[in-house]
Amino acid sequence: MQSRREFLQLASITAMLIGARPWNTFAAKQQLNIDDILEFDSKGQVTLLHLTDIHGQLKPIYFRPPSENFGVGKFEGIPPHLVGEAFLNYFDIKPNSPLAYAHTMVDYVPLAMEYGKLGGLDRTSSIIKQIRSDRGEDKVLLLDGGDTWQGSFSSLKTQGEDMVSALNFLKPDAMVGHWEFTFGQERLEELINKMNHPFLGGNVFDTEWDEPVFESTKFFVKGGVSIAVIGQHFPYTPIANPRYMVEGWSFGIRPKIIQKNIDHAKSKGAEVVVLLSHNGFDVDQKLASILNDVDVILTGHTHDAIPQAIKIKNTLLLSSGSHGKYLGRIDLKVEKGKVVDFSSNLIPIFSDIIKPDPEMSALINKIRSPYESECNRIIGQSETLLYRRGNFGGSWDSVICDGIMQERDTEISLSPGFRWGTTLLPGQNITIDDLYSQTSMNYPEVYRIEMTGEMIKSLLEDVCDNIFNPDPFFQQGGDMVRVGGLSYTCSPKNSIGERISDLVLISSGDKINPSKKYVVGGWGSINPEVKGPPIYELMEKYILNKKLIKPKLNNNVKVLGM
Repeated sequence: MQSRREFLQLASITAMLIGARPWNTFAAKQQLNIDDILEFDSKGQVTLLHLTDIHGQLKPIYFRPPSENFGVGKFEGIPPHLVGEAFLNYFDIKPNSPLAYAHTMVDYVPLAMEYGKLGGLDRTSSIIKQIRSDRGEDKVLLLDGGDTWQGSFSSLKTQGEDMVSALNFLKPDAMVGHWEFTFGQERLEELINKMNHPFLGGNVFDTEWDEPVFESTKFFVKGGVSIAVIGQHFPYTPIANPRYMVEGWSFGIRPKIIQKNIDHAKSKGAEVVVLLSHNGFDVDQKLASILNDVDVILTGHTHDAIPQAIKIKNTLLLSSGSHGKYLGRIDLKVEKGKVVDFSSNLIPIFSDIIKPDPEMSALINKIRSPYESECNRIIGQSETLLYRRGNFGGSWDSVICDGIMQERDTEISLSPGFRWGTTLLPGQNITIDDLYSQTSMNYPEVYRIEMTGEMIKSLLEDVCDNIFNPDPFFQQGGDMVRVGGLSYTCSPKNSIGERISDLVLISSGDKINPSKKYVVGGWGSINPEVKGPPIYELMEKYILNKKLIKPKLNNNVKVLGM
């Protein structure tokens, strides 16, 4: 029990990570308390706190980091495109430590059993309250990077209102969005009106009038410093998600608009400019290299988590993971209108160590009370580790692909490469809560259609380009579509149209014939005409019938050149 409290902090950091003070190292099996987690080299007048990509998770969760996170072009082999041992070595993190568990999949199951779950908004609330108390509320700015409202049973049933209530309690100062838009414009407006903070985004325009739909910038004074926060919603929302949900709105990265908003903020006296972004890590790395006068980019969408901020030109870039596992922190020292020093950290929310905030716990219990019994209903058991993340495969999606093929009687199945979804350890019961953490969405229909072999290859090529285009401005930030009943080879470094090869129908061992039609099932289609049962209902039936869940399809993609 004592070793569970062990918390080995980073002793050093590479030259790419700027301004980090070495963390103290605790001896093995030494008890860790809240003061150890909060230990931080406070700097200057301003503290930025960052939450992002919570995906509806109110309670502590397991979340296995990916075993593949390939970068291409100039982003190959650098953060965030490091996993496993490479990640540990790069950041000088000791194996088998709490940080190794929080950041990598190495020895994930035994370390998860040792160190427990992470996250839980009642634990996060305790940390935020403590930092606000230590620094003074007048110095702290809390920012929500979006993908907050979607991803759980209760978020689906309340259409996002559960998360709005919870975040209102945390008192963020602003937020941006992505999956928030999948509730539709009318519901989005209703929820924005219930928020106690602005929904910022200067990159969304009305297509009829070419006018901004949302406020772009909010000004704050923290520690006597004027701060401008500029919002950036996910730029590819109408492509990655159904266009009809945002009818009449135009999105995009719009770097010229961002620069215009930065220049305007500086002209109004902003000493610090923060871009609160849901672009994705690599997109924001490129933006940091071309924008002027942006001091900090707090990025989300790609669920990346690195221990400290990186510096690109004069811009600090921090990504704070996902599912409530972390709270990002950057302290800034500002003199004569310029950032002259800083400290940064990604605080892991170890739920067994951090005492829950009783007020937030009570609110979470109230929010979930109408759904708690259904959420805890057991529908099966995991025989193996069930997780989602990975560029090409996750065992949860293999289960989903198997379920679609069986329940819809198809030769091939497709499951979107969503990066949201929690993890189950071997032997854990599968509850409705667990199932909905993988499938909770507002366009859940499971289709059954015929596709030619050529169409299947073209689909895979298009998705692959969205992930591995060497220009991050053409990436959409998810993982590769998962496939059941089909094997293929992927060469991410090849050009578009030449990345996918050797497609084989597993049931027969035959090569996919470009002109032949195959029966394909899938879900998450952006086509409004799609018909079929909701994925969560289909999978509930499948799991109930199977009882013991072990995916049989998980190694059907061969990756070359990485």
